[in-house]
Amino acid sequence: MGTGKTLYLECASGISGDMVVGALLDLGANEDGLRRALASLNVDGFEIAVTRKLASGIEGCDFDVILDEVHESHDHDMDYLYGDLDGEEHGHEHHHHHDHDHDHDHDHDHHDHGHHHHGHEHDHGHDHHDHHHHEHGHSHHHDHGHGHHHHHHHEHRSPADIAAIIDAADLAPRAKDIAHRIFDIVAQAESKAHGLPLEQVHFHEVGAVDSIVDVVSVAYCLDDLDVTDAAVSALAEGHGRVRCAHGVLPVPVPAVTHIVADHGLVLERRDIQGELVTPTGAAIAAAIRTLDAPPARYRVVRTGLGTGKRAYNPPSTVRAMIIEEAAEPHAAPVEDTAGLLGAPDLWKLETELDDCTGEALGNVCELLYAAGALEVHYLPVFMKKNRPGYQIEVLCSASLVHVLENVIFENTTTIGIRRCPEWRTALPRVAREIATELGTIRVKVVTLPSGIARAYPEHDSIAAIAREQGVSYQDALRAAIVAIESQL
Repeated sequence: MGTGKTLYLECASGISGDMVVGALLDLGANEDGLRRALASLNVDGFEIAVTRKLASGIEGCDFDVILDEVHESHDHDMDYLYGDLDGEEHGHEHHHHHDHDHDHDHDHDHHDHGHHHHGHEHDHGHDHHDHHHHEHGHSHHHDHGHGHHHHHHHEHRSPADIAAIIDAADLAPRAKDIAHRIFDIVAQAESKAHGLPLEQVHFHEVGAVDSIVDVVSVAYCLDDLDVTDAAVSALAEGHGRVRCAHGVLPVPVPAVTHIVADHGLVLERRDIQGELVTPTGAAIAAAIRTLDAPPARYRVVRTGLGTGKRAYNPPSTVRAMIIEEAAEPHAAPVEDTAGLLGAPDLWKLETELDDCTGEALGNVCELLYAAGALEVHYLPVFMKKNRPGYQIEVLCSASLVHVLENVIFENTTTIGIRRCPEWRTALPRVAREIATELGTIRVKVVTLPSGIARAYPEHDSIAAIAREQGVSYQDALRAAIVAIESQL
């Protein structure tokens, strides 16, 4: 874990942008600071409302983006979204008659407002998170019984347009990095879903005002809370299909499936008809997750609850906790005269072997990394009777100590493993993707205590683009360095 705080997001009833913002505000993020940051966006036509709301008798924070008439997304009721999808077009005899010729997200409710981003295809919008709450989440109701079509003006924004809005905002560098990362993940997913090159993706719903506000708000709150590490639970998801402007889509929708596949997220099916995970919500989870799971033993420092807009059973909520790893019960207390130590950041496992082949050492190294080890290396040592051997050292989180010990026991000849707590000072870091003359590469951006950001290209990404473009590794590395210097 880094020097900042560790966040644990519980998504037992799904995830959307507005619910995460509500949870982070409830956790203690500065609402006045958030309002100032949002006021600096080169975007108009919205205001935000932050209110308290009960979910299953528990009070949480409801974050709502209220759009003006030009930007507002009208939404449909649940019968339209999840009704007889195999039958003929509904006559929508629901409470309000709506002519559905206009593209609008039917979603609405989650503000992500469906963020079905659907790049350029205005598709789906459902954020149902709040699912499908087609109440726009605002307390005011729109009567859709007017018998005319609503052809709303929706701006189409490219990834570059959204990046420019973020860059021009009054946000800390770390907050901008988080916001860029979230939108980059969504853009990649939409590119795959629609079979388009990344530069041709144009966002309709996700580029809409409310989505930009949700993502920037999440980024601001995480930076304000000094969150540098995050664990995310499995994302609860519904089932069935949803109707959107361009047809019927299966749940989870394509953008969500690409995000969870590309970033190793886990979906957990719920017996609920509808979509609980929005593309924006999934992208937030993917962008901030640095830990596979919370520590096996942890203390809860603070808790926040973000509420959704639709009355599902159970209600739509996201719970956020600031946590601290708790030491193993048998760990001896450590004297901390300089006030430097809290709970250990990591644990180190050590053992020596004098009867293990090089092939076996290589194999156990691969298995340890696959099981979640942060670092694995072995050093040549002289053992009893001056026999040459190797010492294996493994760094891991407390939650993986026993798992990795089992890997070592089962795949080597050792009969004993030492463990000891480790503390470290780690710089805040975020993963980014940047465009070079040879293609897109991944970089790790770290922030020094002075606030200066440094970017380091990922080796695997450089090697891959060198192979794809038929150039040398050094040429690919130089192209990456030029792009980093011009863009960061």
